[in-house]
Amino acid sequence: MANELKAYELDEDRYVALMTKLIGEAESLQNCPPEFVPIEDNAGRHVLKTLEPHTTENGGPLLVERVAYKEGRGNIIITYPSAKADAKSISFVGSHLDVVPADPKTWKFDPFSLGRDGDRLTGRGTTDCLGHVGLLTELFVQLATNKPALNVTVAAVFIASEESSVIPEVGVDMLVKDGKLDFMKNGPVYWVDSADSQPCIGTAAALDWTIRVSGKLFHSGLPHKAINSIELGMEALNQIQTRFYKDFPPHPREAEYKFATPSTMKPTQIKCSPGSSNQIPPWCEMSGDIRLTPFYEVEKCIASVESYVKDINDNINSLPVRGGASKYELPEENLKGKVELIWNGEPYKGIACSIESQGFKALESATKEIIGEAKPYSIGGSLPLVKELQDEGFDVQICGYGKSEAYHADNEYALLSDMKNAHRVFCSVIQQLNESL
Repeated sequence: MANELKAYELDEDRYVALMTKLIGEAESLQNCPPEFVPIEDNAGRHVLKTLEPHTTENGGPLLVERVAYKEGRGNIIITYPSAKADAKSISFVGSHLDVVPADPKTWKFDPFSLGRDGDRLTGRGTTDCLGHVGLLTELFVQLATNKPALNVTVAAVFIASEESSVIPEVGVDMLVKDGKLDFMKNGPVYWVDSADSQPCIGTAAALDWTIRVSGKLFHSGLPHKAINSIELGMEALNQIQTRFYKDFPPHPREAEYKFATPSTMKPTQIKCSPGSSNQIPPWCEMSGDIRLTPFYEVEKCIASVESYVKDINDNINSLPVRGGASKYELPEENLKGKVELIWNGEPYKGIACSIESQGFKALESATKEIIGEAKPYSIGGSLPLVKELQDEGFDVQICGYGKSEAYHADNEYALLSDMKNAHRVFCSVIQQLNESL
């Protein structure tokens, strides 16, 4: 009966009906504390209601468990178990019940209700990631309805708090800590939260940083009595970037994994103390990020950048100055400029998925079969938690079926045809692995 899986098709009416309910809750699912704290249960209750007739409590085959670590913020674990006691598993994880904020004033349509224009579904969460929640819910409804006899257990996890880690101990990290996902280690885990219908085989680490530079305020007509924090910051950042690119050059495996860019470190924001143009500012701040390909260790990168800053402070007068009046030390005042490095939050770690595992080969084959071609790619973007899962022993693969151009964007959308293809891809993956695991 497992052979029938490839004949399954996404029920378009049922999917759109569920998506209408999910997107209708999106306003309460926005995650950007303290302004927006999501109530993931508002979406989760529609999933649970859809699955309820098919649960073991109601005579169906599905094991459904809601696990919450904060009130109103449940994770959902769904299992279609194999009759085999020693069955391997196929798991779909990462689709999340929260969304990024949306400002209705900047959208062309209401972000908090599902819109449809032919093949195009619109609203916050259609791509990231309520569209995937609806997709996988529909997959398990079909498994429960058709009851194929499988040699593998199929599971899914819908997670809370993916879009922000400001409020800790809510989502998949706690599920892993509590051993709720241990049974998934004996088979591939598909993280369903990327885009464009192709396997994503690599992501970069993301490290947010701020460099705060302290100088001395003085009249701009007397620059020899000031320490110009902007000039010091420009020179310090130049030194830091130069050493970063020497220590973390393009890695040979980046081409193998099809990364579009190597590791990068760059400023993205700058500000200084308020004042007029005839005042030399006493401080400035530059903020940015490091995107580190997964072939370098995050811990080594952090230590290296911290050493660059220490060397600058220890040798402040070795930095180039501008003109004959600029300086970074005022000996007569026993005053030196200072460069301070601040890491903003915990880094996201990058991942290089195994491209030799059965999980990847099944996804690649299914993509080629259903989409018409398989073009695995890697990105300099980052995903939370995937590397931690890999380090815990999970064979993590990454895929997604929304549109990358719509990710976190105004006027978010996804294509219904892409979700229908995704359903067929997942059915093909299950059928292949049912025969090979």
